[in-house]
Amino acid sequence: MEAEPLVYIDGEYYPKSQAKISVFDHGFLYGDGVFEGIRAYKGVVLRLKEHIDRLYNSAKVLMLNIPLTKEEMINAVLETLRRNKLTDAYIRLVVTRGVGDLGLDPRKCAKPTVIIIADSIKLYSREAKEKGIRVLIVWVRRNPVDTTPHEVKSLNYLNSVLGKIEANNAGYDEAICLDKNGYLSEGVGENLFIVRNGKLLTPPSSAGLLVGITRDIVVKLAERIGYTVIEQNITPTELFTAEEAFLTGTAAEITPIAEVNGRLIGDGKPGPITRRLMMEFEKLLGDPREGVPIYS
Repeated sequence: MEAEPLVYIDGEYYPKSQAKISVFDHGFLYGDGVFEGIRAYKGVVLRLKEHIDRLYNSAKVLMLNIPLTKEEMINAVLETLRRNKLTDAYIRLVVTRGVGDLGLDPRKCAKPTVIIIADSIKLYSREAKEKGIRVLIVWVRRNPVDTTPHEVKSLNYLNSVLGKIEANNAGYDEAICLDKNGYLSEGVGENLFIVRNGKLLTPPSSAGLLVGITRDIVVKLAERIGYTVIEQNITPTELFTAEEAFLTGTAAEITPIAEVNGRLIGDGKPGPITRRLMMEFEKLLGDPREGVPIYS
């Protein structure tokens, strides 16, 4: 019988079926916490330090004091992978406010809860990655930056869930959300790029999006191989008439977009710039210079 995956909770490891938190945890009751989705490839955790930095920045905004140093958190992630004998994995790192009472007051939570899950994830089929996905611009708007900010990777993803439901109901693979001014923001868990006149355009953080770590990798890759990348507001019309478009994210990696709201992007197939970036991205995976080795 295959052993159950082990889940890290506050310094202890539990089989998946026994990995539990209190129903009084404010992460469960109120979405009060932060998280990161991280990938390991070929024994190397891609951009682990950058993910940890973003986790602690998100926690700082929420005034959530993580009870581990960054170095201790990195070691906990690596040890979770080692105990599960994984070299390729999706890691979900969660820090909640911890156990409190039924009131909102975070002062009632004595200590944050730290959870590390090492498993796998698959957003789209291989065929979808090869042929491109169908996306829908939905009615759900990204929250303005002065509300619950998407710059913080918090446990409150209801905005994204509503967008995903809308796309599901319409028979599309994914949703694209607009900002409060009607400009493109991002997917429900992915950043957006389009190609116009041979240049890469991507929305700015002021459009209410989370600036992704994979987004940053793609920007640097594109510039290194000679493409111009511009952050600017993008209208739906500019997406409809783009030469190419794709999504980026830890789980999505680089996923081409073939169709938006019934309109083909280009000829409806992944374009040459998208395909080149996908190829270059693949070359990075497992490179110890691009992350932290699990076994060093």
